Amino acid sequence: MSILIDETTKILILGITGREAVSITRDTLDYGGNIVAGVTPGKGGRFVHGVPVYNSVSDAQKQHPINAAIICVPVSAAKTATFECINAGIPLILIVTERIPQLITAQIVEYGKLKGSTIIGPNSMGLISPEKGKLGGIGGPAKDTKRTFQPGDIGIMSRSGGMTTEIANLLRLNGKGVSTAISIGGDPIIGSTFADLLPAFEKDPETKAIVTFSEPGGGIEEELAEIVQKTQSRIKIVSFIAGNFMSEMPGIRFGHAGSLIRTHSDSVEAKTAVLQKAGIQVAKQLSDIPKHLKSN
Repeated sequence: MSILIDETTKILILGITGREAVSITRDTLDYGGNIVAGVTPGKGGRFVHGVPVYNSVSDAQKQHPINAAIICVPVSAAKTATFECINAGIPLILIVTERIPQLITAQIVEYGKLKGSTIIGPNSMGLISPEKGKLGGIGGPAKDTKRTFQPGDIGIMSRSGGMTTEIANLLRLNGKGVSTAISIGGDPIIGSTFADLLPAFEKDPETKAIVTFSEPGGGIEEELAEIVQKTQSRIKIVSFIAGNFMSEMPGIRFGHAGSLIRTHSDSVEAKTAVLQKAGIQVAKQLSDIPKHLKSN
């Protein structure tokens, strides 16, 4: 099994004629993903790597069954594009666009919840279930993705798209593979957090453990610790939090827009304490992750 995506996922890309979306389309098709249509207003009738382009989501839906969408549009169009997909009843929406204003992101997230759409991102590289499905640019070109993401029983949830791939490769080098890997996004407000996604992994019998990658700032680790304690999760979780050097640097951003230490609770040491109290193992170095996965 996998979560969120599989072989039956039929994908729509909004902004498909843009440079980044063109690359995502090519890499996804090469991997075996089923991109059925794209949308760029005013460019209907064109094709991108053989994928037909439509002027609107409704036009695309008249011709194709669609159950996942990728938002790869400029910031100014992100709200309109995402709302169009939500209103169309598309159940899974990946937002690649980054640095969307927080008010707009909050509106997108709340509207998605109201209408029953799962939102991944903004600022997400995508998600993948090896040999079953891929959504977004995660892993890069197909040949690299196939080499790095091997099928297995470890789930990955990461604030960083690049580190999602690094962790998958680390697992591969240590004889382990991935059930589903999700780049949840690095912006301050995102649609699906670790805590939001954990129940889906819980329902997947193939997932035996999860690796999370996070950074200073925000409260997603606290949310994860709370749900783990509340539900007595069956899944072993190993976390790595980047940015130990930031502990004495309040007000400095670390990479992503959402990585900002404002108070002590945003620091790596505070997050580590919260996770460990919930029984979650925290790796001090990235290379320690496989060791923690093997330990009881």
